[in-house]
Amino acid sequence: MKLFSLEEANALLSTVRPIVESIKRAHAHVLSFQEEAGRAAEKAALGGGHMPVSEKYLAALTYLAGHTNELDALGVQLKDYARGLIDFPSLRDGRVVLLCWQLGEGDKIEWWHDLEAGFAGRQPI
Repeated sequence: MKLFSLEEANALLSTVRPIVESIKRAHAHVLSFQEEAGRAAEKAALGGGHMPVSEKYLAALTYLAGHTNELDALGVQLKDYARGLIDFPSLRDGRVVLLCWQLGEGDKIEWWHDLEAGFAGRQPI
């Protein structure tokens, strides 16, 4: 697991923000296929079924996975596709914590939380 200083995480935001924006859009696109995919799965369970937009659905999933992998390669953890919520593992007082940021919060990370606390346990830096 890569550990980031606050300075490193803030410097990476300009690179990460467009990736997270793409993930949010791609996730919404994938969700637009959800109802049709469910119907196709039900038909398949009964011995048949075809999803007419399956190529588009697969392309949307592939696009989403590609951007998710970009974040992963940088060491950034994606926590919520729809909100654009990400965490940067960091050290605080000798223990691993998560620096927390989501789309719309600005150009600097202002929150952190313990590994177990999650978003609800965010505290100001």
